[in-house]
Amino acid sequence: MDLKAYCPQKIMTAREAIARVKTGSRIFIGSGCGEPQHLIHALVRRDDLQDIMIYQMLSFTLAKYIDDPGFMRRFFLKLFFISRDMRKAAFEGKIDYIPAYLSQIPRLFYGKWIGLDVALVQVSPPDKHGYCSLGVSVDITRAGMANASLVIAQVNRHMPATRGDSHVHVDEIDYLVLQDEPIVEYFPAVQKDEEVARRIGHYVSQLVDDGATLQIGFGTLPNVILGFLGDKKDLGVHTQVITDGFIPLIENNVITCKKKNHLPGRIVASLCMGSRQLYAYVDNNPLFYFRSADYVNDPNIIALNDNLISISSALEVDLTGQICSDSVGYMFYSGIGDQVDFLRGSAMSKGGFSIIALPSTAQNGQVSRILPHLSEGAGVATTRGDAHFVVTEYGIAELQGKSIYQRVMEMTQIAHPKFRATLIEIAKKRHYIFSDQLPPIQDDLIFIEGYKTSMRLKNNRVVEFRPILPSDEFSYRNFFYSLQEQTVYFRFFYRMKTFSHEVVQKHWASVDYRKNMSIIGLVMRGGHKEIIAIGTYAETEHQDMAEVAFVVREDYQNMGIASFLMRQLEDIAKKNNYKGFIATVLRENHAMLRSFKKNYPNLLVKQDAHPELTLIMKFEQDQKKEDPAF
Repeated sequence: MDLKAYCPQKIMTAREAIARVKTGSRIFIGSGCGEPQHLIHALVRRDDLQDIMIYQMLSFTLAKYIDDPGFMRRFFLKLFFISRDMRKAAFEGKIDYIPAYLSQIPRLFYGKWIGLDVALVQVSPPDKHGYCSLGVSVDITRAGMANASLVIAQVNRHMPATRGDSHVHVDEIDYLVLQDEPIVEYFPAVQKDEEVARRIGHYVSQLVDDGATLQIGFGTLPNVILGFLGDKKDLGVHTQVITDGFIPLIENNVITCKKKNHLPGRIVASLCMGSRQLYAYVDNNPLFYFRSADYVNDPNIIALNDNLISISSALEVDLTGQICSDSVGYMFYSGIGDQVDFLRGSAMSKGGFSIIALPSTAQNGQVSRILPHLSEGAGVATTRGDAHFVVTEYGIAELQGKSIYQRVMEMTQIAHPKFRATLIEIAKKRHYIFSDQLPPIQDDLIFIEGYKTSMRLKNNRVVEFRPILPSDEFSYRNFFYSLQEQTVYFRFFYRMKTFSHEVVQKHWASVDYRKNMSIIGLVMRGGHKEIIAIGTYAETEHQDMAEVAFVVREDYQNMGIASFLMRQLEDIAKKNNYKGFIATVLRENHAMLRSFKKNYPNLLVKQDAHPELTLIMKFEQDQKKEDPAF
């Protein structure tokens, strides 16, 4: 469409358009990378304007003026989210923060809780039918335009035309300013500790299954996490913001959206932030479907996506699962944004859940982000009832459906090792946990990641194996009580009736994941995993031999699980310089005797008058070490 021919009366310079703005106006400005920079500069340069109230979600350009006393006397900023560029100004009290769920911000405009006089937005040139595109910023911009008395749009050839509900007809715009300029580019901050981010990415990737639909936020850590999803298949996306980190996953057919049940084949988003290459990628690309925040972030819409996994970050989390994401103490740092919307939407999604990912420490390792309680002044963006998984560089804490005791143990074991003992002691004083509770081992247990394996049974069920952790206490006790009396007798050699907290504590006291190791086997039951097997080795008086024992629940026996566990424990024992296993087995435990003999045909059997047999099983030596050629 030729704008000069269709509506010449609407076309004017930025100075002429801004002249229509009156003192005392309430102005909405388009968000983030879609903000109309040329119009913003023209607004600030108009010296006669006074007492202007500006509403914006993500503000970048105005950060250039925030330290100018003259600007601050004339303009009052109200932001729904504090960008990195505005953080210092927020700490200094120069802006006003409006805490609101992103999905509900459009409702604040439509319901007139926030009245608007003017909307300054940026659009692409119109198509032949007169429709411009809001491009990389649909989010709350459509609602801002719809509820403003005066709409001024900067028409910019650099603004991509995005698909979806992003189109606005020129008849909906009062004045058009034809001004081309590069769209704002915005990148995550430089990662201070890449190793921490990589470890978090590694743990998060373990929770993401093929075919899942993802929501992930903007920032350094989310960008790193995306890089760890390269081995996944047929992922979908329903998210607030598209960043450059998505492009490699799309080009490598990791993100296909084929398995999405809601809007299959489409990446659903609300805005776009990144490089010019990203903006060119989304331009007129039918893979992307942009909608406003009241749709994309509506928990009920989010829940239409099966297997929706929400991945977001936080500033700190307390031992019970309360999450702060918008303030550092009393200082507002970011905003509620889309976190709560997606946490609740993922909770309602069939097979969905949420992940909060954060480094375990701040201030160069001097402060723990896992706290006995949130810092004074910290806002509870997400309640303890909404938390599912919390991930740090030290592991994964599963909180959904867990008691306070279990949450404390889960959270403590993903805290930085140097803070774990203190967290446990404070939890004891608050009666969150048992008074005799042992703290998680203070070693960095990243090495046990190599001990995680899985096997597929003949019935196609998958058993996952990993080292046991202190947070497994209740699952471990449930496993014991699920066993039949004879199984317990074969394992413990007497009719053991109770498996108390004190018994479990004795077990934890010996597990160091090197000289003493316990591996559990888990299967999915409903929405959680339950223990169905455990294999243990422990040091003996013979320094090069470890005592080994196994228990497999009756309904999973004779499926090869004990043999699988045996091989796994042998691999770990070899790494810790053991030469073989010793096992004490009741003579009548024929199944276990057969299993040991099958795996160690050359085992030695010591027989005496006792009802038990002692089995001595030497490991075969690594062939490379025996071959003189190596």
